Amino acid sequence: MGENQMATKQTEANKRWQEQNKEYSNYLKSRSTARGFIKNKATVEDLMDLKKMIEERIKED
Repeated sequence: MGENQMATKQTEANKRWQEQNKEYSNYLKSRSTARGFIKNKATVEDLMDLKKMIEERIKED
C-alpha cells in the first residue's frame, strides 16, 4: 500500500470517527479554536474580558 493510499484511508477513518462522535468532535474543534485565539490573536483587552468570563463561569459551577 502506497503512502498516498494510507493517507487517504486515514482521512476516511477520521471522517468516520467524526461522524460517529459529532458532539465530542465539535467540542474538540471549539476548544482548539479558543486556544488558538487566546495564544495567537487575542489582545490584552480580549484576554481581560475572557479572564472575567472564565472567573464568572467557574463561580457558576
